[in-house]
Amino acid sequence: MKTKAVAPELLQKKHAKIQKEIARLEKEKAKPKRNGYLLFLILIICVVYVTDEIASQISTLMKTEIATDLLAKYGESSIGILDILGIIAFPFQGLSLLYKRLSDRYGRKPFLVINTLGMGLGLFFIFLSNNIALYVIGSTIVAFFVPHDMQVVYVTESSPSKHRAKIFSFVKCVSTLGLMLIPLLRRTLMSDASEWRAVYLVPALLGIAVSFIALMSLRETDAFIESRLKHLRMTDEEREAEKNSKDASSAQGGLVAAFRFVAKHRQLRWLYASVAFATVGVLITMQYQAIISYGYAQAHLQQGIYASLEAALDAVSVGAVTSALFMFPVGSGLIQLSHGFISDRFGRKAALVSMAAATLISLVVFSTGAKNAWNPYMVGFFSGVCIGSFWAGTDINVLMVSESSPTNLRSSIVSLQMFALGIGYVVTYVVGVPLITHFGNSSIPVVSLCLALPSLAASLAIILFKVRETKGAQLETVTGKEWD
Repeated sequence: MKTKAVAPELLQKKHAKIQKEIARLEKEKAKPKRNGYLLFLILIICVVYVTDEIASQISTLMKTEIATDLLAKYGESSIGILDILGIIAFPFQGLSLLYKRLSDRYGRKPFLVINTLGMGLGLFFIFLSNNIALYVIGSTIVAFFVPHDMQVVYVTESSPSKHRAKIFSFVKCVSTLGLMLIPLLRRTLMSDASEWRAVYLVPALLGIAVSFIALMSLRETDAFIESRLKHLRMTDEEREAEKNSKDASSAQGGLVAAFRFVAKHRQLRWLYASVAFATVGVLITMQYQAIISYGYAQAHLQQGIYASLEAALDAVSVGAVTSALFMFPVGSGLIQLSHGFISDRFGRKAALVSMAAATLISLVVFSTGAKNAWNPYMVGFFSGVCIGSFWAGTDINVLMVSESSPTNLRSSIVSLQMFALGIGYVVTYVVGVPLITHFGNSSIPVVSLCLALPSLAASLAIILFKVRETKGAQLETVTGKEWD
């Protein structure tokens, strides 16, 4: 194999740079782990995940208030228009894939810190916004940083294999319970629907603060350090062979290398297909607050309690909807906690089947409950079960992708999965959002169910018949070829 000639001085600088990075990583590796470091790590990751969950969910939890305030001139169709405006963030989410892959080269810790800080700043920008353009800009900043889920890679690489799913589900449960901060702030800071911006301030400051705590206190993951050191200690010939290898199994990150690896391994190809189908049902996660709001508002309107839909929406916003949202994190948190125990005890496949069933059943329960003005705490609990089980299924899929990937490409392969997620989002926007805009917000539950039922069924069929179980995989030694 021919290699390009390199000037001696450049080669010397290159080797000096490599030795400097090796020394830095060896120093990081030698740092003693304090007693209870794993517990401390879990605590910090929980707070980071709370910030991520709030950044992901807050605009959905505040959707009717934002649409009414910023898009009131469009009437009842304003929610559909708000969703359509969300398409603006798609290119930036795609651009973020190029950014996330860098964590396979530079480490997990820097990007955990940067992502959390970015989410906090995006939320703060929305707090300052006073028109739809500024709101969209702030939402786009949040949308760029939210998909990375570096905390998932962090906790996955730092947990013992036999407890990995349980620890992850515990972290996810705690972070989901953190969503109770939103209804608490709604009740504390909102005397009417127009004051929705104030709810963004506290989670914005939380994200900024925890990013600095993570910067000062967390270590790089051992799995990354070992993988990176192995690469750096290669000879120039070995490194050049790796660079030109079509197999890409030893490449240090990169979307091209990740794509090549996925293309060659059927397990990962089918996992990508599974998540693409499942994500077609994502409309539920975009619209559950609207389902609750319009369900209660229309029920009260039919009962003659209010003279107009607008008056009913304003009333339920600080009443039944806020009460329901207090129980949303409880239902979501419990289902998030349960899937880890199911996954570690019975396997990833069994957990995915149970999460899909919970999603569909709870969707019917909470949408029916809102339409008939049932107890809002019960309605909120089942809405949490619905959304929590939907995202738990996605988390299990991401976990299976992580357990099917080598360390040196793990973050890039997980990032590449965003293309599969994007397919589901495109179908949702092309089919679901126009239907809601045409038939009105009262059609949201039916449209959501019609999309979710066949898509989840297709996803489960792939998991059951095309994907092999990954429970118990050793992340330090997995090559990705075990399931071919």
